[in-house]
Amino acid sequence: MSRMGSATLVLVFISSPAIYGQQEQTRPQPTDRIVLEEVQRDVSPPLRDIVPVPSDMASATRFEREMHEAELAERVRPESSLRTGPAASALTPSIGVPAALVSTTEGLNFQGISSDGWVAPDTNGAVGATQFVQWVNVEFAIYNKSTGNLIYGPAAGNTLWSGFGGLCQNTNNGDPIVLYDQSAARWVMTQYANGGSAYYQCVAVSQTSDATGKYFRYAFQLSSFFPDYSKLGVWPDAYYLSTNLEDPVKNFALQGALVCALNRSRMLSGLSAPSVCFQMSPAAGHTLLPSDWDGSVAPPTGSPNFLINLGSNALRLWKFHVDFQTPGNSTLTGPTTIAVTSFTKACGGGVCVPQKHTKQTLDSLGDRLMHRLVYRRFSDGHESIVANHSVGSPAAIRWYEIRSPNGTPTIFQQGTFRPDSNWRWMGSIATDKVGDIAVGYSVSGGNMYPAIRYAGRVPSDPLGTLESEKTIVSGFGSQTKQSRWGDYSAMSVDPADDCTFWYTNEYLITDGSKNWKTRIASFKFSNCQ
Repeated sequence: MSRMGSATLVLVFISSPAIYGQQEQTRPQPTDRIVLEEVQRDVSPPLRDIVPVPSDMASATRFEREMHEAELAERVRPESSLRTGPAASALTPSIGVPAALVSTTEGLNFQGISSDGWVAPDTNGAVGATQFVQWVNVEFAIYNKSTGNLIYGPAAGNTLWSGFGGLCQNTNNGDPIVLYDQSAARWVMTQYANGGSAYYQCVAVSQTSDATGKYFRYAFQLSSFFPDYSKLGVWPDAYYLSTNLEDPVKNFALQGALVCALNRSRMLSGLSAPSVCFQMSPAAGHTLLPSDWDGSVAPPTGSPNFLINLGSNALRLWKFHVDFQTPGNSTLTGPTTIAVTSFTKACGGGVCVPQKHTKQTLDSLGDRLMHRLVYRRFSDGHESIVANHSVGSPAAIRWYEIRSPNGTPTIFQQGTFRPDSNWRWMGSIATDKVGDIAVGYSVSGGNMYPAIRYAGRVPSDPLGTLESEKTIVSGFGSQTKQSRWGDYSAMSVDPADDCTFWYTNEYLITDGSKNWKTRIASFKFSNCQ
């Protein structure tokens, strides 16, 4: 390991003027700009030379177990927001007529990481030049994307910070995200680390496209609040990070969101990376997803990063422009309110998804947009953002394509995918280079075990419609004793051809608790060459 030294935490609060676009009447706004330097950084040895740290809940520190249990408690909604499966099914609206079977060719379909002892796997993954990296709550693994063969792991997430010292090395708290930075051919991996009143975001950026090689490693101390449900997006000028700030002393009450622009150009070289954050007011809501750039055509020069979360029958969009040279010139403007077809949140945002052979219902996470918020600029110059969340009863996938985010953001198309009376949630969406859209998700019902499926469309399909779904893997068991399911899944597009979709999510092969499995599958639309 090449130790690069550590930096002192510097928090510079700069008064933030009220900056608005086409705002909601509640006028949520950022409160402070924060100039944030890493507290520590170094260069790792090659990951392939690091012995994987085993992930074992039984060996977790007392603090880690308590924080995990507290997060579980925070995710359980009040009884007034819960519905049992049968009661929710009574609210079933008319069901749409299935379209033609989705026009894709199947690729690899193989087993990912199995249960690591945590309730929800927080399944996510990304595809790179030659590898697929999957990261569940406290373990990651690296696979050969041509064969599906395991290359490295499974290893505890903090294996990435072996020899680094501090909380990043000594704790393994989860909420992980792995992305592939296509334009730089690098992997970006992050999870949080908690230690009493100290909360850190641990970020590792690979030196090459080989995920088993060396990493530039960073630890950022974010705030005095618990950082929950962190999400990340790749952008030309920064890695954009968002997290929900919660007060553990006040039963994890939301204190607002923190959104940060991490200094990508310096992190790609392993240099000190002063970064810029805004702390949002609680009125701005939670789970602001940063846009994650896919494809080979860059956003327009100087384009801000776009962050979106759910409003009332609307999407709310912010624009984050960062100036690392003069942080006081950085701006976070918005929100711009984008009206959408009216909806009710699946399960009222809470727990009600039914399963076969059990009264245990599952968490819909219907209160938020789901990972990722995918941005793509096409060869003709038009910009597109796709997003999804779960609505109604039975839960259905609501999806959107937003155009002209740098001008007047417009809903180009939107749809609610409910081809039958089963429940669909935990979606993730992406677009390939010719404009095909694919969304993967979990599907369950009173007469079926939770399974993994996907649907999609080609540009010639009628706007707002998806073709009929395909099954990636059928479930053979229901989750008992616990309502949390997944927390998120991940759809990505292969940078080698910009056509092949890769999706990962969870399922069970027998009834039980903490016994989930994951699947990794690829497919491609025939019109994308």
